[in-house]
Amino acid sequence: MKLHATAGRKAPNLRPRHLVLAVLAACQGNVFAAEPLTRLEAVEVIGTTPLHGIELPLERVPANVQLVRDKALDDQHSLTIADFMADNLAGVNVNDTQNNPFQPNVNYRGFTASPLLGTPQGLSVYQDGVRINEPFGDVVSWDLIPVNALAGMTMMPGSNPLFGLNTLGGAISMQTKRGHTHRGGAVELSGGAWGRYNAQVEYGGASANGVDYFLAGNYFDEDGWRDASPSEVRQLFGQVGWRNDRTDLNLTLTLADNDLIGNGLVQREFLRTQGWDAINTKPDQTRNRLAFLNFNASHWINDTTMLSGNAYYRDAHTRTLNGDGNDDIDPDDAGFDLDACVPGADEDDAEVSCSGALNRSKSRRIGYGASGQINFNHDVMGHQNLLIVGLGYDRSRTDFEQATEFGRLNAARGIDGIGVFGDEGEVELRGVNRTWSVFATDTFSFNDVYHLTISGRYNHTRVENRDQLIPDPGNPESLTGDHTFQRFNPAIGLAITPNKNVSLYASYNEGSRAPTAIELGCANPDQPCKLPNAMAGDPPLDMVVSRTLEAGVRGKTGNGVAYNASLYRTQNTDDIQFIAANSTGAGYFSNVGRTRREGVDLGLSGEMGAFRWAASYSYIKATYQSNFSIANEVNSSAVDTDGDGEGDTIRVRKGDTLPGIPRHQLKLRGEWQALPNWTLGANIVAFSSQYSHGNENNDHQGAGAKVSGYTVVNLDTRYTIPNSGWQLFAKVTNLFDRKYQTGGMLGETFFEANGSYMGGDDAFSALVAPGAPRAAWVGVRYAFDRP
Repeated sequence: MKLHATAGRKAPNLRPRHLVLAVLAACQGNVFAAEPLTRLEAVEVIGTTPLHGIELPLERVPANVQLVRDKALDDQHSLTIADFMADNLAGVNVNDTQNNPFQPNVNYRGFTASPLLGTPQGLSVYQDGVRINEPFGDVVSWDLIPVNALAGMTMMPGSNPLFGLNTLGGAISMQTKRGHTHRGGAVELSGGAWGRYNAQVEYGGASANGVDYFLAGNYFDEDGWRDASPSEVRQLFGQVGWRNDRTDLNLTLTLADNDLIGNGLVQREFLRTQGWDAINTKPDQTRNRLAFLNFNASHWINDTTMLSGNAYYRDAHTRTLNGDGNDDIDPDDAGFDLDACVPGADEDDAEVSCSGALNRSKSRRIGYGASGQINFNHDVMGHQNLLIVGLGYDRSRTDFEQATEFGRLNAARGIDGIGVFGDEGEVELRGVNRTWSVFATDTFSFNDVYHLTISGRYNHTRVENRDQLIPDPGNPESLTGDHTFQRFNPAIGLAITPNKNVSLYASYNEGSRAPTAIELGCANPDQPCKLPNAMAGDPPLDMVVSRTLEAGVRGKTGNGVAYNASLYRTQNTDDIQFIAANSTGAGYFSNVGRTRREGVDLGLSGEMGAFRWAASYSYIKATYQSNFSIANEVNSSAVDTDGDGEGDTIRVRKGDTLPGIPRHQLKLRGEWQALPNWTLGANIVAFSSQYSHGNENNDHQGAGAKVSGYTVVNLDTRYTIPNSGWQLFAKVTNLFDRKYQTGGMLGETFFEANGSYMGGDDAFSALVAPGAPRAAWVGVRYAFDRP
């Protein structure tokens, strides 16, 4: 949001509510004859908590906050918010582990928000004040966020305690559109490469009695660029609200029903022998359904005091079907016989003889909660002061089931099930999470130059796991257990604003994450599990605690060039990682001690006539700060710990680099207004190399130790037909058709390079996530009834 001060004279001392009303009047076209129109200077303001409240001018916030507006999303025609962040925001990179555009691993400053269970999560994600990290694993389902319903997004760096649990490295806070601010409608159709078709529609409006409404819908369908990789996404968003000069009520509903195929990592040799679109085994299907109801309200008690809060209900369903090679097949077993893998076979014979397995899971997560805060914008001893005090309660219940059906690999590397199920991977778990919290933040301005912010949040979380198959908590294989986690996280920061064109800041803040039901249910090294296919045992885990120091500067030069620079260090204590127990992917969650992310973010942006540009550079050094050992049979540096003469364990040392995080990244964005109605744009993103998962000790020699760096160029253009509402647009990704990978893992394969089955034997393979090849789409957009 931008507020304004009159240029050329001192701004009047308006109270926050009066400022809001003035902005609303200006937006609705009200003109007062007694006061001539004057060019106003923009002042950027942001919310310092997830809930709607009294906002602070950006220059008083002691952090390198990044803001995204809906116009930027529209102009670049980004498919998802993650897609936009990867191309434009400093410190963000994406690992396309699933190779589906709606299932990326989004990394920011070395912390991850991922849809995949087992990925260490470190970013909190909010939609209209509600944290939408799923309660089962803190994962983020990007496909459940309708991008054309977003009015904006704030990337809040660091371990800001005001954003609650899982805010270890940052928070992503998204705001949706309203009829008051987004009047009129638009219809957009596009299509092109990979059989992709995308349709979007939106319409908003407001009436004189204060009622407003907004509706957005998306339909996406494509064949995918890899073999057997179709996806279908259906999203619907609705909003209705009412407001007057003191009260604002708003109800939103988000619905989704999506069918995603993400065929994941592939053996690197397959890409050479079978083509860039090759996959390992199939299918790898995720079906997500969502109903999310959210009510927000705010009320001005007087000109300087506001009450605000929300209440929500969220019902999400996920089903997965994964066709995999059978890791338990054993050619040396006396009962091994590929021909014994037939319907009606004995379970033990099928386990050691079947070449494939169909792993199924389903979960239902029901969550509800409420939060509220009171905002005081009262002067204290003659100085400006903003105090916000609030509390919140969240409860969720997860019902999770999974099972493994044995099957045979067919010629296309699909799995034909035989109807025989293994009991080793069978799970039925109910997990209940309850969290209540109280928080406060105060920003005190000593004068126009110095602004001190002190914040804190206390979280109390209880996780109750109930094993529906082995309910006895005394059984070492039972998932039943009760766990309680609590902590107070503080923050302090100072912003210095010597003039309107420069702001310096420094801050220290702490955040924490409580282990989730799935992590507590898969934490026993003596009972390793293969996610998402099995869990066993639940020895307690400790909370992850992060501590962030940050300092920086931002401002504008005399010629209008905006700049920012920040230096940060975040250290995690008792970090939770998924530790592989063997090369098949089985393992367990464990606290591994300390990890550290430290680095620099630099940014520049400006305009030169008809050319607008932005550039950012990020340096991220992510390292382990504790020594520990990991079972690993495929890393060439593995040592023998069980006396069988073969390497089985790697030793990670303090200072080793975390996998999956490139140390250097550079992003450039340029837009040229070639004609009054025609714009050409380009994004250039470049990332340095990164270590592969399985090479946590950085000592593996040979193929797959690292994933090479890469540079990708994307183009976009749009032409608006004058006085018609029609716009034509096009987009090209990976213009130069670079062959690159966004991530890697050391592993094993059951297949020859040509894809033929090796009869139950296995061999080392470097698995990679290949980047998408060159592609182009064209579309048309019609906007109508706009003010």
